[in-house]
Amino acid sequence: MTHARANRRLFLKTLTGAGIAAGAGLSLSACGKPAAQSLLNVSFDPTREFYAAYNSLFAKKYATGGKPAPTFNQSHGGSGKQARAVVDGLKADVLSLALAHDIDAVAATGLLAADWASRLPNNSVAYNSTILLLVRKGNPKGIKDWGDLVKPGVQVITPNPKTSGAARWNYLVAYGWALRANNGDEAKAQAYLEALFKNVPVLDTGARGATTTFIQRGQGDVLINWESEALMSAAKDGAQFDIVYPSLSIAADTPVAWVDKNVAANGTEALAKAYLEGLYDEDAQTLAAQHFYRPTNADVLKSFADRFPAIEQLNIDKDFGGWTTANARHFEQGALFDQISAKVFKA
Repeated sequence: MTHARANRRLFLKTLTGAGIAAGAGLSLSACGKPAAQSLLNVSFDPTREFYAAYNSLFAKKYATGGKPAPTFNQSHGGSGKQARAVVDGLKADVLSLALAHDIDAVAATGLLAADWASRLPNNSVAYNSTILLLVRKGNPKGIKDWGDLVKPGVQVITPNPKTSGAARWNYLVAYGWALRANNGDEAKAQAYLEALFKNVPVLDTGARGATTTFIQRGQGDVLINWESEALMSAAKDGAQFDIVYPSLSIAADTPVAWVDKNVAANGTEALAKAYLEGLYDEDAQTLAAQHFYRPTNADVLKSFADRFPAIEQLNIDKDFGGWTTANARHFEQGALFDQISAKVFKA
């Protein structure tokens, strides 16, 4: 073999090795410095404003010390619909969904660890919310509590429990209130839900869609939705709406998780973990409160006490036996919501 041919073979071997290294996830820019990584956050629909702000905050903090600032892609929609999209192949690096059951549904496919909730503080809940009522200014229908939602002539806007996490929280607190009001009589609680959904003219797929229906399209007398959506709507146009805190609500925990198989494939595991851990930092907790989510940091929550008044709240584990039990009882195929729908929304 000639010296020239040996050099050519060495050059080709080196070039091929470099290509393999790049393909295996060694992400370098043209000048040899680490290239910026990108993260896909698949989230429930009302969080878009908060995460736009948090992404900017996190990128600046992460880029200290010479690391390139990451870029972000966001996907928003009804929580159940988002979970199904990830199961069907949407390559989420992180999930920020409306209820633990939706992340459990993704974990059941093996995409992330079954014990995902134990990997971050507070069962992986960095911020949460509760459920309120939003009415037209002056409250012309006199809506003060859940019992008023079944009155004749009251149109109620709430999203679809089949696709929306908020809708499941809405449904459960309404059912829980009806149980209390009827001394635990499940038949009467079911009758209450039937009467409630008879007053629902449209079921949007997500919480933000329901907000749009109520505010921009002017449908309905009352909107059942996240406290965050009600506060945001009132802050934008308080001249048109009033907030009603009912006698009973529910602790609506909104967990987060990284998706093990996807971050391993994308080479983003360290970034995804840092991104979710950063949600617990005081500045991120303050940002969540500014975007109308209840922070889990007690000191930050206390500083926003005027925004988030105390309210009696049901608990998914204590009052409904956990999400597995609640889902089987109310939301699975043929369960109570389907039975109610068959009566109320029949053609």
